[in-house]
Amino acid sequence: MNHPLDLHTNPDLENRGERDRIGAMEELKVKLAAQFKGTSDFIHKTLQREHSSIDLMYILTVADEKKVFDTWVIPFYDRSMYTNYKSYIESLPNRVAPKSEKELLSYLADGYAIVFDASDVFVYDVRKFPLATVREATVETVIQGPLYAFSEDLGLNITLLRQRYNQASLQVEKTTVGTLSRTSIMIVYDRTSADPKLIAEVKRRIGATQLAVVQSSGQLVQLLGEPKRSLFPRFMITERPDRATLNLSQGKVVVFMEGSPFALIAPSTFYDFFASMEDLYQQYFISRFLIVLRYAALLISLTLPASYVAVSAYNPELLRVQLALSIAGSRVPVPYPAFVEVLLMLLAMELLVEASIRLPKSIGSTATTVGGLILGTAATEANLVSNIMIIIVATVAISNFVIPINSMSFAIRVAKYAILICATMFGLIGVVLGMVLLIGCLVSLDSFGKPFLKLFENDDRHVKTTQQQPEPGA
Repeated sequence: MNHPLDLHTNPDLENRGERDRIGAMEELKVKLAAQFKGTSDFIHKTLQREHSSIDLMYILTVADEKKVFDTWVIPFYDRSMYTNYKSYIESLPNRVAPKSEKELLSYLADGYAIVFDASDVFVYDVRKFPLATVREATVETVIQGPLYAFSEDLGLNITLLRQRYNQASLQVEKTTVGTLSRTSIMIVYDRTSADPKLIAEVKRRIGATQLAVVQSSGQLVQLLGEPKRSLFPRFMITERPDRATLNLSQGKVVVFMEGSPFALIAPSTFYDFFASMEDLYQQYFISRFLIVLRYAALLISLTLPASYVAVSAYNPELLRVQLALSIAGSRVPVPYPAFVEVLLMLLAMELLVEASIRLPKSIGSTATTVGGLILGTAATEANLVSNIMIIIVATVAISNFVIPINSMSFAIRVAKYAILICATMFGLIGVVLGMVLLIGCLVSLDSFGKPFLKLFENDDRHVKTTQQQPEPGA
């Protein structure tokens, strides 16, 4: 695939007879079409009139189809252009001359249009740039890095992905789910790095669905086989094109659904839910510090309420005397056990978090902040909770918000109650027992056959990565 391609500068091809050049064009068209076989947004049109024809090839999601139609299709059928159509296309601007099939594939994947006549090939820049219509990321925000996110338009999502992942090996396959809704689905993967068994399994699960109406990514996750009673998510749901691009390069499959501004990524590991795209845009030690900070937040969120109950009710001797006396003194006017105190405040915090999500954005943060302050102050003054309990609940809430992916954050919010119950029954031994059971649960999970509990960055040597192709025009 690296032999010279430029028909206008290659002496060997220039010296061939007309029949050889026509044969070379046909062979090249077949090779290009084979490279994009099964890709739903690859367009190959043949335009014919009396005694001539041309072929057009382009990628619908990254090329401007209106520009293609106005520049080549309409003039081709204009009778005044019958005799000088080739001179017309040779005079068009934004023309490039690739030197190999590999470079030609790179241009095609990047949004260029390829025009074949009987004996020549022409490549033109017809890329479209829809960023003016793209919304900003609101769920997975970063300080540095791209700000835009996927939308509810399926075609626009593929455009955003192709613009960041300019590889001819990117495969886009379209299907539908829902016996009544017939919702469009796009399955995207890199055929050079994705495991064929993984691709086949994703297609099988989507094809086996019998649900009448599918309207959200959450429903699609269930269709892909995540157990309904599973606490921890095993499919990454993201709104960021850069995260989807990164996972494609790691051999994963990305699934889009019409009407949903989120992409599903499979398989996913525990580490994926604690990795922010910010980590890629920061210095090495800063990104590692942030990852450690998130794991520390995970540990605090899971164990701090349970440890408070265990220490205050069972093992106060483990604390320094001053701290133990301070906790005991603040709890003297509280009329119920530490477990009830913690449970009431955690539930109150859950209500505030849910209220902040459901209220309109213009008043949500203000209402919940004021509500939290009033609730905390009133509860301590009424001796319903201790002062230290307010600190613990606030710390747990902040720690939960440090986790970058919402689906994992929700799972941790629920898991801490199980450890709290263990601590109430067995003290510090219950905290340890709860953590052991939680780790055992995570160890038993898998995502499309891959172990789920992976705490560090992907360094598998067997994962094939896509070979970077040169930028068009470089």
